[in-house]
This record gives sequence, structure tokens and C-alpha cells, in this order.
Amino acid sequence: MPEQSIAEQVDTFNEGFTAQIGPELSAVFDREQAALRAAGVPSTAAGVGDTVPDTALLTATGTDTSLAAALDGSPAVVVFYRGTWCPYCNLTLRTYQQDLLPGLTARGVRLIAISPQTPEGSEQAIANGELAFPVLSDPANALAAQLGIVTEPDGPAREAHTQLGFDVADSNADHTAQIPFPSVFVVDGDRVIRFADVHVDYTTRTEVTTVLDAVDRAAQ
Repeated sequence: MPEQSIAEQVDTFNEGFTAQIGPELSAVFDREQAALRAAGVPSTAAGVGDTVPDTALLTATGTDTSLAAALDGSPAVVVFYRGTWCPYCNLTLRTYQQDLLPGLTARGVRLIAISPQTPEGSEQAIANGELAFPVLSDPANALAAQLGIVTEPDGPAREAHTQLGFDVADSNADHTAQIPFPSVFVVDGDRVIRFADVHVDYTTRTEVTTVLDAVDRAAQ
């Protein structure tokens, strides 16, 4: 069992983050999250029984690869994250490295993280979390779009990002602000989805124990 759940870590982070950015910007993000929750998971989002299509991706060094090549016929946990600019993503990937990867490795299951960032962004994610699993780029959200999980920050949120000194489009390979909903898919060796968890509220994530339970159920 992890020492701290992702939700507990997020609560701790949010206390400091809110104090750091102030009530006005915090309110902007609160409204964005509330709107996302109200809209819910898109009806187009891929689910159990769907096959994840093979799609061209890039490694953290900029080398061409594909989802099929990364999976190599093995069952896997495929994690979509927004980017290294997202503190919730960094927290989650670091937790997956520490608490999820060992359990998956023992089960013969791969772990792969995917974002629309440039390869340099993937490289930064690896460095930030000392990640020992593949972190790949999905330029223009080609794979995420086929899975029906593409979104983008709303106008006020992007203005808040600017005030905080960054813009999502600067990190993305296609220079747009489109990003995936944070999502976890457990797939079998044929890339058929056995578990899907799409989080429209980007401050919440799939817990380690939930992923391992899903992997164990898929193996039965």
C-alpha cells in the first residue's frame, strides 16, 4: 500500500498552491474544475471492450515509435497526462514510479505515459519524477482524439496560466492548447481496453490500488 494516496497528496499540495497564487486565481481554477465535473466524461470516450488504435508516437529523444511498438504485445497500463506544467500530473507520475511500477513489473505488465508535449517535455517529465518507464509524445493528440479524451483549458484558465508565467500551447508539439483528460487504460496484449478511468477534473487521478486491482481482474 502506498504511504499516501494521490488524493491525500493533492490535498496537501492544494493548501500551499492556493496560498501561493491567491484567492482570485484559485477561484478561476475552481470554476473551471466545477464546469468540467458538470459536463462529465464525454460520451465519445473509449471504454472497456474498445481497441486502442496503433498510432505514431515520439520517444523522449524524438525518435519515431508507435503504440504497438511500445507495448510489444504485452498487457499494459497506459496513462494520459496533460504535461510537465501540470503539478497534479507530476505528482501522479512520481507516485506511479514509486508505488505502481514495482507491482506492474512483478506482474509482467508495462507502464507507459503519454502527453501531447514535445519530446523535450517528455524528457523533463522523466527527469522531474526520475521515471524508469517510457514517456511518449502524442503530437496533435492523435491517439487521445481517437480515444475521445481531448479537451483544453477554458479562456479564463488560460489567462490565469499567463499570469502564472506559462501557456499550454508553448509546451505542446502542435502549439495548440489541446490536452487529454487525465486517463488510465488497462489494455491486454491485443490493445483491448479491460479498464478505463477518465478524469475530467484534473485534480483527481486514478489511485495505485485501483490500477493494480484492475490489472489483477484483467488477468483472471
